[in-house]
Amino acid sequence: QVRLVESGGGLVEAGASLRLSCVCSDCPYAMAWFRQPPGKEREFVATISGTGEVTDYADSAKGRFTISRDNAENTLYLEMNSLKLEDTAIYYCATRDGPTTTYESQYPFWGQGTQVTVSS
Repeated sequence: QVRLVESGGGLVEAGASLRLSCVCSDCPYAMAWFRQPPGKEREFVATISGTGEVTDYADSAKGRFTISRDNAENTLYLEMNSLKLEDTAIYYCATRDGPTTTYESQYPFWGQGTQVTVSS
């Protein structure tokens, strides 16, 4: 059974940086980060292929966030820079047995989430 565990969330000030991690028990294929802001639906943030060669980002993440993975450590990362108030959300990692996609419904395996709060 695939198990994903996120960590690295916290309370930071606007403009700060934060790195999220997601340890996965068995994730050789595409992985992704999604987030759910307070009172809103979950939304796509970034995705990466099994080899790490292909990445894709939501417009809100482009230029500020970087997704990466260390397959030797079974770990997915999300480096977040220049954080804004609107980045406040629960961040989830997910994986699927296939190529990258931005569609939430295509990911059957999810972590429990880690809270990121950005204050002014």
